[in-house]
Order: sequence, then structure tokens, then C-alpha cells
Amino acid sequence: MLLHLSTWAEVGQFLERSRAIVVPIGSNEQHGPTGLLGTDWLCPQIIAYEAEKTADILVAPTFNIGMAQHHLGFPGTISLRPSTFIAAIGDWTRSLVAHGFEKILFLNGHGGNVASIEAAFSEIYAEASFAKRRAGFALKLCNWWDLDGVGELANQQFPTGHGIHATPSEIAITQWAFPDAIKPADYTPQIAPSGPIRDALDFRARYPDGRMGSDPGQASPEKGGELVKLAAQSLVLQLDAFSRESVPN
Repeated sequence: MLLHLSTWAEVGQFLERSRAIVVPIGSNEQHGPTGLLGTDWLCPQIIAYEAEKTADILVAPTFNIGMAQHHLGFPGTISLRPSTFIAAIGDWTRSLVAHGFEKILFLNGHGGNVASIEAAFSEIYAEASFAKRRAGFALKLCNWWDLDGVGELANQQFPTGHGIHATPSEIAITQWAFPDAIKPADYTPQIAPSGPIRDALDFRARYPDGRMGSDPGQASPEKGGELVKLAAQSLVLQLDAFSRESVPN
């Protein structure tokens, strides 16, 4: 069930049988010379939508702008400041909690979001802690590549040249979902360099074509489909386990 394609009454009916929701969250940023700018929000959305086809879960609209200041040296990147990102996550969470959702799983697709998402969770929980009351809800961060079995499959598919940005696994997922958007390239060097992540101009100078340690040329729609199907199955199981956790009132 997709929240944005549902009526308020349908969401109310869903809340009678489940208090859990998945929020795909990512970033709109450069992904090398062939990767789609939406890769980091598309991957969790693709996986969540695939999971929704086979299970009674609710998927929220995708939070598609994240913390990507280090990619602003490349045209098309849109970034929030960490403080803005944290505040927005707080308001999304408070809105969902006000309707009765008790388990909110953020399915993340951008490594650069992790620190800010965790900081947002701490800010939200602090509201209850300082008021000396129980929150009554739980938040969970899950990177799609950390879902059970997904990392192992990616390592089998891409034993070398996987890297940490514009990876062949994430490019493969978007190729599976959008085969008409596949773009070939002559990567030089074949495997991109690796190193630190700092400000935007430093990033552009270190990684001229936007890749970090990766060879996206290994990606294929077939490999992407394998990753999506496994990730979707793992997401359903993880959400079910999360849903079953008790939340004190």
C-alpha cells in the first residue's frame, strides 16, 4: 500500500491492523558519468515498492533530498544542510506519530545521510527524555545494502571495483527499474580512486568524474533484479520483526 496513492480513510483502516510504516529516504546527487542523479532515493523506493507487492505494508512518500553538500560541485545535486535535514525528519516523524504510527522504519539509500538521520532520532527521543515520559514509538534506520544477504550478494556479483559511491550495485538496481535510462561510458581509470570526503570543491578535485573506488561498468539489469528481489524479501522480514517489538506506553 502506498500512502500517497491512498485516501485518509484507507490509511485509517491500515492503522487498525498495523502501526508500522516504511519511509524510503535518500539523496538527489551525482553518481558518476552514467549514474542517475536520483540513484540514492530511487534504490530504497524501488526496493520498498517491490516489497509492497507481496506484503501488507505501508510505504510513505520518498524523502528524496538528503545531506549531500560534498556533491554540490556537480550540476544537478540538491542538498540540505544537516540541520535542515534533521529538522525535516523530525517533522515527518511527528506527523506520522500524531496519526498513531508506532514503528517508523527509514530505508536509507545514501551513506552521507546516516549521521544526520541518527542525530535526528536522538533529537526526537530527547523530547520525551527531557519531559520524563516515554516516547511511545520507535524509529529504525536501515540502509538497503545492510538488509540480510544483500551485501553478501553484492560482493559475489562485484568482488572488485564495488567502491563506496556510484557503485555497480546501486547502478544495477536503477538499470533494472529503468532500462531505457542505461548509459554506457568509457571509465578512466576503470576503478576510481578512493579517499576522504570533505567539502564540494575538494571532492570534485579528488574524484573528477564523481566515482569513489567503483567500476559501475560491471552493473547490469539482471544483477540489479537479483539485488532488488532479495532486498525486498529481507525488508518484509525486518519490518515484521520491528513491528513485533514491544513499545512501552
